[in-house]
Amino acid sequence: MNCIISSETFDIEELKVKLAETPDMRGQELASKVSTKEAYELGDAGADIKIAVIDYGTKRNILNCMVERGAHVKVFPAKASLEEVKSFNPDGYFISNGPGDPAAMDYAIDAVKEILNEEKPVFGICLGHQLLALANGIDTFKMHHGHRGLNHPVKNLITGRSEITTQNHGFGVDPESIKNSDKVEVTHVNLNDQSIEGIRIKGKPAFSVQYHPESTPGPHDSRYLFDDFISLIKKSKN
Repeated sequence: MNCIISSETFDIEELKVKLAETPDMRGQELASKVSTKEAYELGDAGADIKIAVIDYGTKRNILNCMVERGAHVKVFPAKASLEEVKSFNPDGYFISNGPGDPAAMDYAIDAVKEILNEEKPVFGICLGHQLLALANGIDTFKMHHGHRGLNHPVKNLITGRSEITTQNHGFGVDPESIKNSDKVEVTHVNLNDQSIEGIRIKGKPAFSVQYHPESTPGPHDSRYLFDDFISLIKKSKN
């Protein structure tokens, strides 16, 4: 739902006109507008683990969480070619969060499909979760009301444990579309509305979540996902 706040104009009808000019979020490709313009690196260049981050609006603490676990991270612009990314010789790929409608990002969906063909570990968060679904033929949709802020309960269907999470998204992965897919397994669900909060790709070392495990100051219930990603990379390398 859009709104308008003004300290200059007090005419309600004039404000309604301005509000009506606000574009619908559906079809808005915004990630490339907030992505880094140049690739940059973080962490120890001599580290055993190298992770390529595709930046659609990544948060710094996501990068910190990987660097803290001993990874050398290189962050690439949203529209970087796979050849450029592969030249880093990464051991794994991270598909970042970001703004806008994932279905409007054909370039990113194609990139994720190519990355999956590398058969290397892939982890996606939020927008990255939606892109991973789209790359496997699963639809996304504009939610009636998004998930914002902290204290969203999510159940991990693999372990049976529940997590308190922080979230910030207005689009989701379509549950009906997933029911008809033999490529994707649901791993996490929201206990408030049963929306899909996590998936993994069958037969590939790729998984994603809709929420933010890196959230600061917390909660920290979901930080294990970074450990899982690093473990998956180590297993793949061995």
